[in-house]
Amino acid sequence: MSAQQSAALADFARTCKAAARSVSLYPATHPAIPGALGRVVNASRRLTAEGDVTITVLPDALVIDGRTPSKPDAAIGEFAELLHERLVGELRIERDADATDWRTLLLLLSRTTEELMADGGISKAWAESGRAHFEIREIDYAEVLRERSGSEGAAWKSIIEFCLQGDTSAVIDERTLEAVIGALDSPERFNELLQAVQSAPAGAASIGARAAALLGLIQKAIERLKARGELDQSAVTQTIADSAAHMTPEMMLSLIQQAREPTDTGEASLAATVISQMGEDTIASFVGNAVVAEHGASERLALAFEALVPEAERKERLLDVAKETAAQSPLGGEAGFENLWQNAAQLLMSYSDKPFVSEEYGRELSSTRLQATEVERSNEDPEERLQAWRDSVSDEAIRGLDLALIQDLLRIEAEPDAWQAIAAVAAGEVERRTLLADVATAQTLLDLLVAERGEEGRAALRPAAEAIVTKLTAGQIVRHIVFHLRKTEDVEPLSRLAHTLGPSVVRPLAIALAAEENSRAIRHLRELLLGFGAAGRQSVEQLKNSPNPAVRRMAIDLMRVFGGREALPELASMLDDADPQVQRESIRAIVQIGTEEAFAILEKALVGGAASRDTILQQLIGQRDDKAIPLLCYVLNHTSPRGKLVSVHAQIIEALGSLPAHKESTRTLRNILYRGEWWAPFRTAALRHAAAAALRHIGAPEALAVLQEAASRGSRGVRAAAKKYAPAPTRELA
Repeated sequence: MSAQQSAALADFARTCKAAARSVSLYPATHPAIPGALGRVVNASRRLTAEGDVTITVLPDALVIDGRTPSKPDAAIGEFAELLHERLVGELRIERDADATDWRTLLLLLSRTTEELMADGGISKAWAESGRAHFEIREIDYAEVLRERSGSEGAAWKSIIEFCLQGDTSAVIDERTLEAVIGALDSPERFNELLQAVQSAPAGAASIGARAAALLGLIQKAIERLKARGELDQSAVTQTIADSAAHMTPEMMLSLIQQAREPTDTGEASLAATVISQMGEDTIASFVGNAVVAEHGASERLALAFEALVPEAERKERLLDVAKETAAQSPLGGEAGFENLWQNAAQLLMSYSDKPFVSEEYGRELSSTRLQATEVERSNEDPEERLQAWRDSVSDEAIRGLDLALIQDLLRIEAEPDAWQAIAAVAAGEVERRTLLADVATAQTLLDLLVAERGEEGRAALRPAAEAIVTKLTAGQIVRHIVFHLRKTEDVEPLSRLAHTLGPSVVRPLAIALAAEENSRAIRHLRELLLGFGAAGRQSVEQLKNSPNPAVRRMAIDLMRVFGGREALPELASMLDDADPQVQRESIRAIVQIGTEEAFAILEKALVGGAASRDTILQQLIGQRDDKAIPLLCYVLNHTSPRGKLVSVHAQIIEALGSLPAHKESTRTLRNILYRGEWWAPFRTAALRHAAAAALRHIGAPEALAVLQEAASRGSRGVRAAAKKYAPAPTRELA
């Protein structure tokens, strides 16, 4: 590319990367958003100055019309990586793209690749946004995989269709059987086949029927190998056992159920042999992979783990190995991984129905599972009847009965001690349901608990309800809420849950915000906290005394947004904080409030010789923000340059010259240029020269006009200072 186009592309990539972070952190109404988007629009229009531009995205570079930048630039590489990870292969930008178009696109780029793929890909997500001025060509990895499938593709498709039919009596053609035999020769290929069977559409046969059909296919393949004299039974079953690490909990439960069924010969079934050959590393990998895939532990995983490893000591050992597996995945790099794993391990270690199910009833349950499998296989009843029966004993139906029981007990129990014991169970269920993303159920139970502590609740139960909700707020529920805020854009259910807990949840939420690194969670937490209004502000103000500087900095930002001018006294008290970053954040917050009271606070700190005076000046100058100019001018106009304030005035005058042109700075510098004290001629001359230099540095027509006027009409001292910096007068041609 030409040097000009390369520079425009680098600036474009840099502004896009910065704006992507801003739109992911702040709501649309935040003052940082218009500025960030405005810079992106300007940069994109410089890039498209000669017409619409199509950018080809490589893993670490951006190419326009086959041309690469004239020299490497880190910003281009970083933005290319961001686009490539979201599977953007080509991006066409129209010159008319506005700020709303860019915000919509950047919000999509702030989502993870997994989330975009779950919604059909970034190209589909952009089309559904209803915006225009961009065209996205997405990398089609499905086509790449299809090209790699080769001649085996049709045979594998037949295997998958056979498993989805769930009919083990169907005729199997030679090509299909040979494909199964080929897969059994390689653990990697068999694992690919297993993944295809598991991930097929849910509308086909159940996982149990698929598992039975797949085992039936394998059994036929074993018989064929035995007839040829080529069977290595141990190697075949070991291949299947090794692939168990990648089974879903549902598939594993189906395999376990198959292993428990008696055989006609009395010998161990294929499923039982496979389970017996699963090593501890395989079981640990199965658990770790399932936790990563589900972002937590499910009841189905807990049930499978209990069946595979009933011994508590062995469970602990395998969970340590499983954690290492999960830690090596992308999930292991997320901020909340330790908390997620702790909750998963707790569920996997504690899950058992023995305290609630008698031995006799347990036997009945086991036989019921066998009967359910037999009913599914015989398929003698109408499908509607079978589906109704399955629905009545589904996990969802059982959870519904659990919920109804707890709700009824909370409503009918009137004795405080007994009610508190039930409420403790309900509170634990609220935490567990929140962890499992069943927020609606958690909300239903929480509403019952909170209702009793209100005016319409039963007076005798009010202290117990207050204690239960307080304990719940101080527990794990905030971590669960934050965990889900990292993954979802639908925050209304989680927000309602937090607001139901009441203002007491503001403090733990604010502390969680200070430690959070996920941009989506940060944005959602800020919006959630702002919803608490005055009650939220009072809780946040308490955090200004936190020993953690990060918490204090976060409290400053929230106080500014919560309280506005009412937060000024609290912000002023933090100007002399021991942490320089806390000082800078408090100064920035006061400047952004921008009222006369705010100016007076900073003026007092500047004039009064506060320890943070130099920091205040550096921040006001470094912000290069129009809001800082009136404050700097306010100090110059309302204080006299005497003693230590002489250097303060000189620094402010120099700073005004480096800031953008502003009518207030021009007016103030003019006053200083004309202002003088006859008893301090050297100080007066120095300040006049500084003001004249600042006006020239501003360079705006109004500033230069002040210099020209002073150079021709001012007093002798004023003329001397102005002439040095005034532009030479232009002569008109006759």
